[in-house]
Amino acid sequence: MAPYRSKLPPARAGFWQLLRAEFTKLRSVDRWLLTLLAGAVVTVLVSLVSAGGSETATSDDGGGSGTEAAARVADSFRFVHRPLAGDGSVTARVTDLTLGEGTDAPWAKAGVIVKAGTEPGSPYVALMRTAGHGVRLQYGFEHDVAGGTAAGDAPVWLRLVREGDRLTGYESADGERWREVGSVPAAGLPDTARAGLFVAAPETVRVERSFGSLSIGAGPSAATGVFDNVRLEGGGSGGAAGGAGKGDPRTDWRDEAVGPASGPAAANGPAGGTERTGGTFTVTGSGDIGPLPPAGDLTWMSLAGAQVGLIAFAALGVLFITAEYKRGMIRTTFTAGPRRGRALAAKGTVLAAVAFAAGLAAAVVSFLVGQRALRAGGHRPPQFPEVSLTDGPALRAVVGTGLLLALVALFALGLGALLRHTAAAVTIVVVLFVLPLVLGGGLPLGAVEWLFRVTPVAGFGVQSTTPRYEQVETVCLPEDGCMPQGPWAGLGVLAVWAAVALALAAWRLRRRDA
Repeated sequence: MAPYRSKLPPARAGFWQLLRAEFTKLRSVDRWLLTLLAGAVVTVLVSLVSAGGSETATSDDGGGSGTEAAARVADSFRFVHRPLAGDGSVTARVTDLTLGEGTDAPWAKAGVIVKAGTEPGSPYVALMRTAGHGVRLQYGFEHDVAGGTAAGDAPVWLRLVREGDRLTGYESADGERWREVGSVPAAGLPDTARAGLFVAAPETVRVERSFGSLSIGAGPSAATGVFDNVRLEGGGSGGAAGGAGKGDPRTDWRDEAVGPASGPAAANGPAGGTERTGGTFTVTGSGDIGPLPPAGDLTWMSLAGAQVGLIAFAALGVLFITAEYKRGMIRTTFTAGPRRGRALAAKGTVLAAVAFAAGLAAAVVSFLVGQRALRAGGHRPPQFPEVSLTDGPALRAVVGTGLLLALVALFALGLGALLRHTAAAVTIVVVLFVLPLVLGGGLPLGAVEWLFRVTPVAGFGVQSTTPRYEQVETVCLPEDGCMPQGPWAGLGVLAVWAAVALALAAWRLRRRDA
């Protein structure tokens, strides 16, 4: 007699079925849902309180877009120039670049420049020799192209050529063999521009921090550049070469300071001057040409609530598995899905999706209400440019905050599965995330940067939107949103921590009874 065989298809503990089961469990446990809701609400409330408590005094000086644009850049230097109409070139040999006493400015520069005018903030293209970064081609205040590395104190020849709507920079060691540094658009330059020599030296900034104290000092800098073989060719230049031009040398080349001096020297006016001996120009100047980073990262400030809200997301991640161990439900879970690694993966997938959705919603609301509170507190243009949710960096920070909170939950899930103890797992997560944030203002800067680089708190780098420019040295404090690594690199560090925790948890699940 043949044994009985059911006509129904055999049940399959597939991954999709496991996902449905885990999602059903998550939505049916009120405490888990309340924890998730608490995380989102706390994130929004803390962001609102933090943004509302941040007030600043902002100048409302008018002046239109030109004044606002000038307020966002540094544009002060010593300028020796003549008019250049249409196509042409400016050539000079920089024989020496020396820094003033007490000056430590590797981005001090001396070179040739074509600029729309002497108004601060006007467009320019400059080719320069720097004190510590070789030859550079810079334009539009934000763009920087590296050239060759000047050999010690050896002279270097520089040439800027304007042809049509482009300017091309060349460098040479002997004035015979030229190497192209780069070719850039002449955006914003009028038909008749000002071309000539320039020298600038950014102010020296020193940051000293020890346990519990922070000192930021800034001092004026000065640099002196020596030029010879100066030649300006093209329309309006008269074909004049240094020392060979016709007319009064005092009117042949105009020497003036562009923009105000920066830093403590500002009250005394621009520093420097020019001496001309035959065909040699000795130009001394201070200041800088480049972007001015915003006074604060408004996006980072409006998303500050995630630093507290993550505690609830971590608690959810831990409870999502330790509660099953406590009540014995984990045996049922592993009976339905004997492959424990797959069961853990299903839990992680459901948890990550739900945490990301809640975290993203909280981040969007935090950003919107936080921006409004910051504007009401005085964070307005031009010191603080307008930020929109559709801006690339802001959108990345908001979406990244959702990913950040999802990774926190996954990391907590891995710790919960590994330790099988709710209090211990939550405590470890809080210590790893909150302790570096609390200690950030008290430890030496090097120690803080190390903590923010290797611990899970590095994930908060995804919220940073302050632009970084290699050619500009700024005060960078991690607790202010200036992280030591890029946004995605920081989030990647957190992802590695979560992956390691989950991998160890899966390994232990296979080797220990439920």
